[in-house]
Amino acid sequence: MNEPAVATLPAALPPPALKPGRGLVFILGALTVIGPFAIDMYLPALPQIARDMAVDVGTVQLTLSVFLLGIAVGQAFYGPIVDRWGRRLPLLVGLVVFVVACVGCGLARSMTALLGWRLVMALGGAASMVVPRAVVRDYFNERDSARMYSLLMVILSVSPIFAPSVGGQLIGFTGWRGIFWVLAGLGVACLAAVGWGLPESEPVAGRPTGGLGLALRTYWRLLRDRRFLGASLVLGLTVGAIFSYLTGSSFVLIELYGLTPQQYALAFGFNGAGLIVASQLNRWLVGRYSVERVLAGALLGDVLVGLALALVGATGWGGLTALMACLFLNLSVAAVITPNVAAIAMAPFGPVAGSASALLGTIQFGVAATAGALVGIGHNGTAVPMTAGVALCALGSWTVWHTLGRAARRPGPQHA
Repeated sequence: MNEPAVATLPAALPPPALKPGRGLVFILGALTVIGPFAIDMYLPALPQIARDMAVDVGTVQLTLSVFLLGIAVGQAFYGPIVDRWGRRLPLLVGLVVFVVACVGCGLARSMTALLGWRLVMALGGAASMVVPRAVVRDYFNERDSARMYSLLMVILSVSPIFAPSVGGQLIGFTGWRGIFWVLAGLGVACLAAVGWGLPESEPVAGRPTGGLGLALRTYWRLLRDRRFLGASLVLGLTVGAIFSYLTGSSFVLIELYGLTPQQYALAFGFNGAGLIVASQLNRWLVGRYSVERVLAGALLGDVLVGLALALVGATGWGGLTALMACLFLNLSVAAVITPNVAAIAMAPFGPVAGSASALLGTIQFGVAATAGALVGIGHNGTAVPMTAGVALCALGSWTVWHTLGRAARRPGPQHA
């Protein structure tokens, strides 16, 4: 009996009946903000939660670690389900779970309850990270999906900038519990938008059948695909550079360079603006050049900027101005790399786009979280751990792409 394989799944699917438009962009954008808001919106409330729960801040920080773990595991869980049962139903179920968990967090009276509900919250919210990538793959070919991912990257870039500010303002009016009620409201709004305006984009005839065995074999074949694995690692390392910056930036900019918290927020917003501009620039570039050509140039630029950043961090040359310039350029280049490498990874796997999206997200979060953790572990009172972490991620991305990611392209289903 022949074993089911990714390569033997239906190679071509008809485009969905609905022509993608602004409504699709709005819904996918709303789904994209759920993860960043759930991660960052309550961060200003950590001290208040610690006081209310009579624990130290370090214990409350476990709620963030638990959430990231749930996001990584949840994406792997949803992948085969999204391929087998379509995009809408798993997304709707995930959003319901997310909303219920947000309410649970808002009502929690102990750290054990809060940790448990945060884990459930992540498992539900993971659907909103898997499904948008799969839907984009359903509607667009590689070039157009890169442009669509760039648009979503703008939303993803803005969300972490505004989420802590929104949370900080809410604390003064509602306390920390109000943040989770607002997140529940966001989940309900997304439920309504999906139920009203997001039709099923995966034809029933193209769905793979099978249970856990097929899901595991699909993941195994994706991992054995040099191009997919290379693109996934490049994405993880690129986001790892961003996590390295997020982990070390507050200490470096506030403690070493003397910025006030307000000035730090402005610096954060300045770098976020670079992400937004670069994402739009990428949409223009991939309309005129091949996705691979744009990616290759961005990876090379990322290495050069990363090495310059490491030099500034080690020597202090150029002071704060040079440091901020290098960080701005590094984050801007990351906004060009991430949508293009995601499009390359997803393009050949239309029939199993859910599994490909899930595994891509799991690898991305796993590698990125590891990079951020290493920066924290390597803390030595200087800027070196942060700048070296960013530089090593940039060099790693370039190396992985030229050893794995540029494997021979296989023909795959691509429909507009």
